[in-house]
Amino acid sequence: MLIQIIGVGKLKEKYLVQGIQEYAKRLAPYVKFQVIEVADEKAPDTLSEAEVSIVKLREGERILAQIKESAHVIALDIGGRLWSSEELAAEIDRLGTYGTSHVAFVIGGSHGLADEVVRRAQQRLSFGRMTLPHQLMRLVLVEQIYRAVKINRGEPYHK
Repeated sequence: MLIQIIGVGKLKEKYLVQGIQEYAKRLAPYVKFQVIEVADEKAPDTLSEAEVSIVKLREGERILAQIKESAHVIALDIGGRLWSSEELAAEIDRLGTYGTSHVAFVIGGSHGLADEVVRRAQQRLSFGRMTLPHQLMRLVLVEQIYRAVKINRGEPYHK
């Protein structure tokens, strides 16, 4: 199974990069795992609503260019469905068994995801109503993917 995280922007914080690398190393015996970074749109801190839409559109185009036709896309979206770790594990297991062997999780930039990306997604996943930095969300997501794999294998970790 191939599991990808497609995210906007390059991680600069060393501790986040190291954390993701650690979980990627732990995942290696179980699944093929990739993190794909697409360039974020450079913009000033204060933008009009129209300018935010343009930023999201351009970042969305970059995201969509990285998604393969065969991928089952799960967009991280605050308006998405809340899953427990066990539900995420069950969904990954279901997709691998009956759906597709390619799952792409998509994390937008600081302004969120373009509507086109959300429409491409088969599912929308929320980690709660709190706002988390999109860079930190990558680390949280890869940890949850690793936890899901361990749950599915019946191996200790998730307790």
